[in-house]
Amino acid sequence: MTAADIIKDLKSRKYKSIYLLHGDEPYFIDQVSNYVEHHLLSDAEKGFNQTVLYGKDTDVMTVLGAAKRYPMMADYQVVLVKEAQDMKWGNDSDDKKAINPLLNYLENPLPSTILVFCYKYGKFDKRKKTYKAIEKSGLIFESASLYDNKIPAWVESYLTEKGYKINQQASLMLAEYLGNDLSKIANELDKLMLNVSAGQEITLKHIHDNIGISKEYNVFELQTALAKKDAFKANQIINYFEANPKANPIVLVLGNLNNFFSKVLVYHYVRDKSPQNLAREMGVNPYFIKDYEQAARSYPLGKTVQIISYLREYDVKSKGVESNTDHGGLMKELVFKILH
Repeated sequence: MTAADIIKDLKSRKYKSIYLLHGDEPYFIDQVSNYVEHHLLSDAEKGFNQTVLYGKDTDVMTVLGAAKRYPMMADYQVVLVKEAQDMKWGNDSDDKKAINPLLNYLENPLPSTILVFCYKYGKFDKRKKTYKAIEKSGLIFESASLYDNKIPAWVESYLTEKGYKINQQASLMLAEYLGNDLSKIANELDKLMLNVSAGQEITLKHIHDNIGISKEYNVFELQTALAKKDAFKANQIINYFEANPKANPIVLVLGNLNNFFSKVLVYHYVRDKSPQNLAREMGVNPYFIKDYEQAARSYPLGKTVQIISYLREYDVKSKGVESNTDHGGLMKELVFKILH
């Protein structure tokens, strides 16, 4: 099931006694968690029947104490455990004599309690008895991170649901610039929609004007300049970055360049260089394939490997290890080494 499927069932009052929401992508976990917290019970019911706990501040016995209560003047009570990855889950050994109160409850949960565990930034161990017990008596949702090439479609879908459109170039730039952190992307899109009329198509100009991406001096233009070995343009961009460090932090620049040249490396190794196959193997939109073709012509396999090594070296230096050069100076050194 997807997060949307779970929320659809919750809206229809099709409840499970236990939910385990886990995985690497917190955005979908938050979607379900927020719906549970704000919509399952009425405001009048929440006072006596909703308990919100945090993993690092609670323990199994506190969770069970809340879960075993009966609802007051309501059909259900909700127990929401946020940041459950920080909670000590207790003994989960194969020793049949070992006492595990949580496991006992999970195997026979109270039907009037909706117990939700939000286990973020990683997967719950599927080998655990706890996992298997929830699988039998409740619902487990794994929130997986989206691959980079799926982000533009997600952006389009997110905006469509809210009555907006976005052209392909704009969605691709957003995906490249913001990465695959869906919470960050959603936050930027929400701010963007405040400045664009509903129904109006979002374009590159809207992105440049509202999300702080300079039209001429951004990391994508830097990638293009490096791909073409345009030293003049590359240095213009780096000088702009040096003058505007908050808008173009070195960690963002290095991350994007590493992602770019890692895909150039994949390009060199792929035998079938048809656009469709390259897009699939490299995990990019076919629209960008021409940029990687250009970069591969400019940088043979050996040089590409060397560039990735440079990027790792300057990532370490940017953290102050064996270097006291400012970030602007480091970027200038790096660009020189890439180009020569």
